[in-house]
Amino acid sequence: MDRRNFLKASVVCSGAVPGLRAEAAIPKRPYNKEVSLSVIGFGGIVVMGMAQQEADRTVADAVAKGINYFDVAPSYGKGEAEEKLGPALEPHRRNVFLACKCERRDGAGARQQLEQSLKRLRTDHFDLYQFHAVASMKDVEQILAPGGAGEMFLKARQEGKVRYLGFSAHDTEAALALMDQYRFDSVLFPVNYVNYAQGHFGPQILAKAKEKGVARLALKAMAHTTWKQGERHTYPKCWYHPIEDPEVARKALRFTLSEDITAAIPPGDERLFRIALAAAPSLTPLSAEERRALLASTKGVTPIFPRVTG
Repeated sequence: MDRRNFLKASVVCSGAVPGLRAEAAIPKRPYNKEVSLSVIGFGGIVVMGMAQQEADRTVADAVAKGINYFDVAPSYGKGEAEEKLGPALEPHRRNVFLACKCERRDGAGARQQLEQSLKRLRTDHFDLYQFHAVASMKDVEQILAPGGAGEMFLKARQEGKVRYLGFSAHDTEAALALMDQYRFDSVLFPVNYVNYAQGHFGPQILAKAKEKGVARLALKAMAHTTWKQGERHTYPKCWYHPIEDPEVARKALRFTLSEDITAAIPPGDERLFRIALAAAPSLTPLSAEERRALLASTKGVTPIFPRVTG
């Protein structure tokens, strides 16, 4: 995405927060013709480990700064993220876009998870409901089988319990196959400069989604590499080693948001989320020279996903 299109796609929030200067707000981009999302989302993992009052303050602060896109899953903290995020979001629910995920592949199990998540999050519907972490062709087959979760998702939308349908994935083959066989509103997929340069992982998903008219949402923008064996995990909420340097993190976010996507969800560690939150209002697209330099800087870095061949 060139600079002109980047800025055109990033519509600055206006009038949402009294006293907040427009230039300090989080920009928004279209998700579809009806909805625009803050370019930085709020991952529910952020509130795990917090007391409820702290979670309430953290969510309120994010909303005040212009965040309107929240994403959570029942597996985060074995339900803790949903249980903390529900009360924290309740005062703001009408003004935010709430995305949730479903790990079950069978229809009955998916229905049970949907109802449980709605109850925990204190809402009567999700704006976006997603198949979570589609990782293999077996997942795809189970979702699309008669009586599978795919059928339940369509019924839930007819019932008004979900507005839009999507999926998250960490596997290229499965993501491509699922988009070819099911109609989605969006896909949530890793878009990361190390994975692009060292793993050729991500571009083909964005291309397929654009071809299908599917909105693109990004994960893992601030991931760097894998944890080394025996290395102390200084960010226990991250299964990968994240980018810690704020300036490098800004470049990583700029890389991701320079791709043709709507929004990116930072890591669930509050320290890293704060870096993204502070950077979001002033992010600009990478120049061609900056992009080449950033990709070149990954030489010798192990990507967090296996290299895609072919």
